[in-house]
Amino acid sequence: PGKPTLYGSVTRRGLSSEGIPDITASEGFLVQEVTKKSILISCPHENVSTKFLAPYTTFSRIHQKSITCLDISSGGGLGVSTSTDGTMKIWQAANGEIRRLLEGHVYDVNCCRFFPSGLVVLSGGMDAQLKIWSAEDASCVVTFKGHKGGILDTAIVDRGRNVLSCSRDGTARLWDCGKSACLGVIADCGSPVNGIAVGTADDSLNLGTPENPPSEREIGTEGKMLLLAREDKKLQGVGLQSRQPLFLFVGSDAFNCCTFLSSTYILAGTQDGNIYQLDVRNTNTPIQVIHRSGAPVLSLLPYRDGFIASQGN
Repeated sequence: PGKPTLYGSVTRRGLSSEGIPDITASEGFLVQEVTKKSILISCPHENVSTKFLAPYTTFSRIHQKSITCLDISSGGGLGVSTSTDGTMKIWQAANGEIRRLLEGHVYDVNCCRFFPSGLVVLSGGMDAQLKIWSAEDASCVVTFKGHKGGILDTAIVDRGRNVLSCSRDGTARLWDCGKSACLGVIADCGSPVNGIAVGTADDSLNLGTPENPPSEREIGTEGKMLLLAREDKKLQGVGLQSRQPLFLFVGSDAFNCCTFLSSTYILAGTQDGNIYQLDVRNTNTPIQVIHRSGAPVLSLLPYRDGFIASQGN
């Protein structure tokens, strides 16, 4: 970080009797360890190293173009994905075999995710529509209309009686699946909301009180915080039930994505490659800012004791 990029090359000279490639690196780089599945390369002068991993499996026939969003069912059996080829498909996670084609959005589908049951899919598109699909027969069960711009991300509250969406129109909305109705605008930012995440907030946090008693159709919104990753370089926290703003953190560039690591720690990624870790009890100063490269941080996911980040490079 903060220094010019160093470039080098690796060359394969041959194969060992065990089938491990014999690899050398150009000046300034060292090949430290090679297995059938990985190459560890270091740059001793800068005291940095990177491990390159081979994919465990590759599914190259599901889509024809870039994959924009994907999710795996809670049981691990099914995957759902959307692509710039204009399609949304459900496939078997074990072998990549396509099971269903989900058709009904006009224009591109931006986001897709499974409900906790794994039998139902939630999607949002450029057509400003939010749709719920049966993973079993590919039928569209519900369509929510109300956003004035393309939907950029979604979130599911608890088991999924209520769902959330955010849009280019600058709003985040709460929806009732049973009555396919909008329960309210949770936030109106005046700037596109690129990503959202919902999580249980730390007990010590005052989430605010609703101005009006919540509808009995709101299920599981109590004690929850909604994170909004905004295009105007702001990361916002809102009390889900109260609709009250909790904090506003200004970052270095547009926020693309956000997630909860725990009830106190959150992560958010920006267009210029920063990953911010914040404590919801005090968001004035980040706990840490990770900057691996200037490539946009496109998605974040908690994993074991850490997290996985994907970047646009």
